[in-house]
Amino acid sequence: MSVTTSSRSSARQGGGMQGGGTQGGGTAPRGSANAAAGVAALAAIGPATWGTTYVTTTELLPPDRPLLAAALRALPAGLILLALTRRLPRGDWWWKAAVLGLLNFGAFFPLLFFGAYHLPGGVASTISAVMPLLVAGFGIGVLKVRPTRRTLLAGLVGLVGVALLVLRGSAAVDAAGIAAMLTATTLMALAVVLSKRWGRPEGVSLLTLTGWQLTAGGLVLAPIALTAEGLPDHFTGANVAGYAYLGIIGTALAYALWFRGIERLPASSVSFLGLTNPVVATLAGLLFLGQTLTLWQLAGLLLVVASVLLGQNLRRARRA
Repeated sequence: MSVTTSSRSSARQGGGMQGGGTQGGGTAPRGSANAAAGVAALAAIGPATWGTTYVTTTELLPPDRPLLAAALRALPAGLILLALTRRLPRGDWWWKAAVLGLLNFGAFFPLLFFGAYHLPGGVASTISAVMPLLVAGFGIGVLKVRPTRRTLLAGLVGLVGVALLVLRGSAAVDAAGIAAMLTATTLMALAVVLSKRWGRPEGVSLLTLTGWQLTAGGLVLAPIALTAEGLPDHFTGANVAGYAYLGIIGTALAYALWFRGIERLPASSVSFLGLTNPVVATLAGLLFLGQTLTLWQLAGLLLVVASVLLGQNLRRARRA
């Protein structure tokens, strides 16, 4: 790539929630907007696969082992990517990769699985729907950009839509699970903004950067998981399939596409793509758990889709 790390970082700050992504404040050409739409579609694969985490956890993984699930999801995938890319961080990217790895995986994953074990998927998804608003708030301090009214409106529409889509009157409320999911969502929002602020080092691929973060987070999680929870007496075929799916599809592939979206799109646009998570979580419940969709939930689904579209600012996305 032809730009330096510092210039890339500056471009990200300017291409945030309100700043323009093209030089001189001009409007990006149609081809650039179409390319950005393609980037957004690929980035949405990440949260779409994460929407299956809840059903995978409850149906395939051993019960009551959130730390083990987090470690086995992060560390093997990270080591595989490191083996494929064969490149280690340099300079300040040792600590930057460690910070992002802790936020995205080392802390986020166990909190996510704790929430998945203690909350219905609908409640967990509703809490995670506040991420666009959190990204907007962090962006003010980190990226020095203010969210537009359109961004805030889209965030509120998405939150209402997710609530209608996934909440039911009989939904159980677990205070510890809610606190875990809210903390996890906050950490992920901060990671999105920091990733936008720091960019990635010159000449380093997205798979390499993903491998650094997964390995850093997994190395933190593995000893804690083995000490606090240990291993089950045996792993069933369903357990192995669940861990493999979460590690390969839901982590290595999904996060590489997610980080690509963070790099090339405004931070606010990426955060709204995360709302595909509860949509897929609901559809997974329909397909695998025998759940039904009410008229209110259908209205919520339409509001979520409208929020994702409203939250996209593809004409200001940074050119690839």
